[in-house]
Amino acid sequence: MNAIAAAINRKESPKLAAAGLRTFFNIAKCWDLTAKEQCVLLGCAESTFYKWKDNPNVKLTPEKLERLSYILGIYKNLQVLFPHSHQADAWLKKPNLAPIFGGKSALDRMLSGNVADLYVVRQYLDAQRGGW
Repeated sequence: MNAIAAAINRKESPKLAAAGLRTFFNIAKCWDLTAKEQCVLLGCAESTFYKWKDNPNVKLTPEKLERLSYILGIYKNLQVLFPHSHQADAWLKKPNLAPIFGGKSALDRMLSGNVADLYVVRQYLDAQRGGW
């Protein structure tokens, strides 16, 4: 059982959601994401996005928590891999020749809307760090 599932089982999802959403919104600023891009990454409607932005103290589904977990992990990995924050933040939007990106950026892959693509980017960065 992963940490997210364990937290949900302990009924901590509202606390986890609030912290995760606040962190996500800060990351979105660093990555210069539009509201539409943020909605796609979170897998939510625009109206829901603005409600969460106004009040992050909500209960999220396991799928939404999983999305947040991958995004936070991607951010952390980039901060570890690059010596300067601006380089880490810029990497996300740069074209990438790695086979999983096919010349497009990691953000392009992440914006497919599928949780699996967030997982793939996270796994790629874990491997770059030597974690896998």
